[in-house]
Amino acid sequence: MFKNIEDSIHSWLIGAGISEPTAQILIDYAVYLLLIIFSVISYFIARKILLSIIHQLTKKSKNKWDDILTEQRFFRKLSYLVPAYIIYIFTPVILGKYPQTTSAIHTGLSIYMIIVVIMAVNAFLNAVSNIYQDFTIAKSRPIKGYIQIVKIFVICIGAIVILASLFGKNPLGLIGGLGAFSAVLLLVFKDPILGFVGGIQLSANNMMAPGDWISMPEYNTDGTVIDIALTTVKVQNWDKTISTIPTYSLITESFKNWRGMEESGGRRIKRSINIDMKSIKFCTPEMLEKFRKIGDVKDYVENKQKELEAYNTERNIDNSILVNGRRQTNLGVFRAYLRGYLHNHPNVHDDMTFLIRQLNPTEKGIPMEIYVFSKIQEWAKYEDLQSDIFDHVLAVVHEFELKVFQNPTGDDLQKAFANS
Repeated sequence: MFKNIEDSIHSWLIGAGISEPTAQILIDYAVYLLLIIFSVISYFIARKILLSIIHQLTKKSKNKWDDILTEQRFFRKLSYLVPAYIIYIFTPVILGKYPQTTSAIHTGLSIYMIIVVIMAVNAFLNAVSNIYQDFTIAKSRPIKGYIQIVKIFVICIGAIVILASLFGKNPLGLIGGLGAFSAVLLLVFKDPILGFVGGIQLSANNMMAPGDWISMPEYNTDGTVIDIALTTVKVQNWDKTISTIPTYSLITESFKNWRGMEESGGRRIKRSINIDMKSIKFCTPEMLEKFRKIGDVKDYVENKQKELEAYNTERNIDNSILVNGRRQTNLGVFRAYLRGYLHNHPNVHDDMTFLIRQLNPTEKGIPMEIYVFSKIQEWAKYEDLQSDIFDHVLAVVHEFELKVFQNPTGDDLQKAFANS
């Protein structure tokens, strides 16, 4: 076909008075231009037909991987090789008389095809990453960092092959020559290398996964991990800002992962109120009679009073002086009440650490600490539960004739001066 076209153009040019050498050059390049047009037309026809067939097959297939490959335009990118390959094959046939031109075109087409292959490989790797996300293990073993390493490797190999094509060198010889630049390469790729090492350690030790709640005060970070990449980890903080943390810093510096709390089914409540020490006293019979009517502490008061009476009777304690023997105090009964109240609370764990304890006295009174675990983990509801508990504690403390310590306010001082 090309021979017939060439003869027709040759006859027309000679008839137009153009010299034989010039006519031959014009004929060769005109035919080559027709080859390019033919290749482009063939590409669009092939893409229209083949891609339509591929799309139909992927829609009918029950497998999801072929749909993901189509979404990543893997097959479309491979189709870009068709016209380049046709031109590459027929260039020596048409332009064989011009070796320098043929060599330049071959070099350009080789670079183009290498770039297309790199794009196709990257699309394939993206599809692999998306397919992997559907597996359960992806939640605890992300592979995005490994995928990025492979992409960098493919791009580096492609760049070496392109340079070898431009300079007419053997790619293996060029790779061997890179040893002299190893120090420069280590400096340039320091962050990816450190990130890759850090990503391996994070994944191998199951230290962190997308969706985990982490806290890292050094980076003012407190939120949910949304992405683990080669060089960075993205965390969405509770105020909806995004923190970007170098991957390797998660190995070299400390951070807190709240996954254990979420998996345990409980969330710690650790808070205290300060009791005014001047309000602590021994329980009188009237007070004990009142406390026996409080459901959450009734059994404790009864059993404790029997125990103490038996102890005092056995040792012939003189009960006319309260200092003698053992007595119940309003603070002790209050502590027992808190224990009973929280044991009966539907949203507090009984089978996890459960402490109602006094801390060391300070100038601000005696801290009475509640150390229990909530069944509710969701932040807003957890805070509501914690607030409800301490609302009740602050309201009920006066029923035990105790006072909560509070520094004097301006109103207190004003009243004091007015009374004086």
